[in-house]
Amino acid sequence: MKRMIKMIGIVLLCIIGAVVLLLGVLLLKNHINSQKPWLSDDYYTQFESKSEMEQTYAGLGSYEVSSVEYKYEDKAIGNIRIWYPTELESKNRQYPVIVVTNASNMAALNYKPFFSRLASWGFVVVGNDDRQTGTGASTSKTLDYILGLNADSNSLFFGTMDEEKIGCVGYSQGGAGAINAVTAFDNSSKFTALFTGSAAYSLLSNSMGWEYDVSKISIPYFMTAGTGSSDDSGVSDINAEFGGVAPLASLVENYDGMPADMFKVRARVTGAEHDAMQIKTDGYMTAWMLYHLWGDDTAGQVFIGENAEILNNIGWQDIEKNM
Repeated sequence: MKRMIKMIGIVLLCIIGAVVLLLGVLLLKNHINSQKPWLSDDYYTQFESKSEMEQTYAGLGSYEVSSVEYKYEDKAIGNIRIWYPTELESKNRQYPVIVVTNASNMAALNYKPFFSRLASWGFVVVGNDDRQTGTGASTSKTLDYILGLNADSNSLFFGTMDEEKIGCVGYSQGGAGAINAVTAFDNSSKFTALFTGSAAYSLLSNSMGWEYDVSKISIPYFMTAGTGSSDDSGVSDINAEFGGVAPLASLVENYDGMPADMFKVRARVTGAEHDAMQIKTDGYMTAWMLYHLWGDDTAGQVFIGENAEILNNIGWQDIEKNM
């Protein structure tokens, strides 16, 4: 009897050991996968549009780009990563800033080419490695950090960032986080332009602890989503059941909930599923930031007036704007 009990104990120990080993392997695999790049270095070359400005702004700008990273004390943020025009190191001028809020389970280290491409248009582009960004807290902390670099006479970035021209960009969960970043913190008033790709809508955001209030947005806002079922599942009442990550009704609700005197645009990418929104919106996101942060009137032609390019772009639909 004792021998049988001993055998059973050995078998149980072997099973437990195997489970622990399997969990260890899975955790290691997940860690390795979390470090992998999401985009190829030349991902933007795969984008095609029949609209001239969208195609142009989805590509590279004219600036050579460098990057640097800083270890941050908050473990959730991990690293703050900055891409910038290389000429910043030698020219006596200031550059607009864009802070990017990551989508769920994404970190800046996973999509470095996105930041580099955007910086090539003359922006200081900042990200971090926080994978749960919906509250906007990590974006707010990141903003404080880079403003500290701008004020530090020993910093590479001393006096190089234009604190009157700071954009915020967010995707999916990060869309909710970006809205919170520009509305819910002491430094929210530092932001001057906002873009979101498929921002998690209110029912989803509220259930995940990312609740936001669009009525507090006081800066120009370009909101986008895809028409695919992952963004809009087609339910009749998005407040009664899950309607996708960013259904059309939620964009209408957010657009109407914003102050009427703010420049605002809502639009959906025709045929795009949720996971393609970052790439599919690159061109017009860049144009939005060029117009509002660099004062680029050519880029503004994408959005402004009856002949705005976005109105005649077959790749976009459900467009409403107030300029």
